[in-house]
Order: sequence, then C-alpha cells, then structure tokens
Amino acid sequence: MAIGWQSERLQLVPLDKSKHGENCYRWINDPDISDWILIGDFPITPSAEDKFLDELSGFSEKNVVFAIELLDGTHIGQSGIHGIDVRHGFANTGSFIGSKEFHGQGLGTEASKLRAWYCFHVLGLRLITSGYIEGNIQSQRMNEKCGYVEFGVIPKQYWKRGMYRDHIQTVLTRERWMELSGGAKTW
Repeated sequence: MAIGWQSERLQLVPLDKSKHGENCYRWINDPDISDWILIGDFPITPSAEDKFLDELSGFSEKNVVFAIELLDGTHIGQSGIHGIDVRHGFANTGSFIGSKEFHGQGLGTEASKLRAWYCFHVLGLRLITSGYIEGNIQSQRMNEKCGYVEFGVIPKQYWKRGMYRDHIQTVLTRERWMELSGGAKTW
C-alpha cells in the first residue's frame, strides 16, 4: 500500500511521531541544523517536541506537515504547508533537510517541487509563498530552482546568529508552476 506522494528519489509521507519523532527532536536541537530555522533557537525538551508533533500530525485543513523520506523509508527532513486558505487559494510553505549527510544533493529542492505539485494538483491552490532569512544561500537557491520569485523583504525581521536579518519573501503561482513543470511532480 502506497502512503504519501513520490518523486524520483523521495516521498512526502504523513508525519508520524513514533517513526519520525526521534529525528525531529535531534534536528531541532542541533545548532548546525537549526541555524536557519526560526523555531530552532531555544532548547526543546522531549515532552515539548512530543506535544509539537502531536499538534502537527493531527488532522488539519489549515496545516499539512510531511516527513521527507528517501524511497527506502529513510527520514531526512520535513516539509510543511501552513495557513492553508482554501477560499482564497493560498498557503505558506517551508522545508528543511535534517540529515546532514543528505545536504547539498538537491533533495530539498526535489521535496519542494513535489510539495508544490501537491499544493497545486491535490489541494487546488492558486499560489504558495515561502521565504528565507538573509544569508541562507541554500534556501535562496532552492526557492529559485523551484520557481519562486521574490516579492518583498522585511528588513531585519529576525534575530539569527548574532544579528538582525532580513526576511526575504517569495511566491510561486499556479501559472508559473505550470509553465516550469508542465504539471509534473518534478522538473
């Protein structure tokens, strides 16, 4: 039985605390991984992470959080769709690859393209937004490769690693996604 949505090298599957919880706890408390994640600046206890995962893994028409797995089931990160507004057809998105050994292989980009397919093909949204913190070159490149375009900057919005940093905001429309992908899961 298939669970989730697959691309060439990975799959987006429902976040399962029993299967993915230990990695989530480890990654959010690893300063190298949480360097650019907004919620990664305070130590998270196992019970706090359990509560957070319970909230994320429950049914919601406003938020969908996937575990990113390789096709063999290896959990390598998370990808989320937040603030889903079906009436107006938009949501905010974000991903991260937690397993350091899988950084720099294009898996975050592949997961984000698959997530875009899900947003436009399955949920029927018309646009999705994302963003990254100034200096996060990996997220900037991923956004660009997925077709997101910059639409704004909130100057010095976030304190990260010793300084206030700009929040660069990006958007991907259904039309642009269709132009780039032809409706495919990856392109």
